[in-house]
Amino acid sequence: MTPKNSAVDNRRALVGAGFGNALEWFDWSIYATFAPFFASSFFNADDPVSAFMFTLVVFAVGFVGRPIGGFIFGRLGDRVGRRTTMTLTVGLIAAGGLLIGLSPNYATIGVFASVLLLVARLVQGLAYGGEQPSVGAYLSERAPAKHRGLWASLIYSSGTIGVIAGLVPAGILTALLSSEDMQAWGWRIPFIIAGLGGLYALWMRRNMPETEQFNERLEGVKEKVSDSKPRASAWSDMWRMRRSVLQVVGMTVGTTVAYYYWIVASSSYSISVLHANPTEVLFAGVAANILFIVMLPLWGMLSDRIGRRPVMLFGFIGLIVTLFPLSSLIDGNPLHLFFAMTGAAVFMTAIVSISPAVMSELFPTRVRTTGVAVPLAVATSIFGGTSLYLQTWLSTSFGPHAFLIYLSVLLVISAVTIFTIPETKGRELSDDVESFTDAGRGQRGIKVGV
Repeated sequence: MTPKNSAVDNRRALVGAGFGNALEWFDWSIYATFAPFFASSFFNADDPVSAFMFTLVVFAVGFVGRPIGGFIFGRLGDRVGRRTTMTLTVGLIAAGGLLIGLSPNYATIGVFASVLLLVARLVQGLAYGGEQPSVGAYLSERAPAKHRGLWASLIYSSGTIGVIAGLVPAGILTALLSSEDMQAWGWRIPFIIAGLGGLYALWMRRNMPETEQFNERLEGVKEKVSDSKPRASAWSDMWRMRRSVLQVVGMTVGTTVAYYYWIVASSSYSISVLHANPTEVLFAGVAANILFIVMLPLWGMLSDRIGRRPVMLFGFIGLIVTLFPLSSLIDGNPLHLFFAMTGAAVFMTAIVSISPAVMSELFPTRVRTTGVAVPLAVATSIFGGTSLYLQTWLSTSFGPHAFLIYLSVLLVISAVTIFTIPETKGRELSDDVESFTDAGRGQRGIKVGV
């Protein structure tokens, strides 16, 4: 069934989902960017190196909280609604940002400042675990079946805009303020902006319409309750769809590590190890990310025409083939870095533009958010959360190509996973579990809408 949504409702859905998703990525970006400045505010300033290292440990707590948040908010999304869950996640992200921005420093309240930072990041980590799967399920259900790939590309488009927006205050504040002022109070500005922006996103999401698929799901539940028919539990549905769960993990392991390698590690490596000019590296990264945004909807539209599988296979195979040649361009020259990041972006965007749609298309309405959220959060935490550490350890212990070999193996796993996934372009997002299982597909074929 194709949702019959008005233009006003569609606009509210797209803007509300995109703005809140951008806020999550903005928050993630400013923490990583401003950590050197606020470390001494939350930890003992007498040992600045240890203080900075502790801020990175707290950063990792966000990854630990993702699987828990994926389960909690996945279940909420499947029980009380996508819109309600998205409102809760963006509210928690905003609260965490305000708590960090307004928290007293270590000199004032001692170790309790460290505890406040830890609590704020844990709360945000829980919210991160539910944000993207909820937005993915929401947009996939709101979108017309023939444009679902295009709509899904909004997730990484808005997210990348949030990353770029997080770099803007860094450039402005470091240019206008002294290092002392940045460490004393300048770092608080972006977190307060994030918190206030989150309150606005909270209001926007409260006014978003719920999806028709979820409303139909609620009606079906009411009918089953009135008929006294037993309802299958979410875990029994998940077990029956364990193949789809494993497919989400398989798609994620290569994608998340490749994303961190090209979008995060390549720039920081150029600055910290190759001693490239930070400003020039910053501009190279921003320029590459702008092209990243431009390419996302193009791949989304193409997947709506020729299918999800060929587009994603092109992306994974392209990343595997070009990994070593493009990595050789990371030599401390910002222009070479731009070409490397842009080349990788051609293939990365083919994957991430439609991965939220593909994952949502693997599950029925009753477990769509949980089915995506839990395996996605677990894979992201295990593989994405350890990628920066493993890159350093493997490179120093076994040579510069060791991490690239590791990444290549993960990309091969993801590529092989795509071969196991049926083509889901135009699929009807129903609540019929059987039609989403291998047995159901064999008996009925994949339902599609137009």
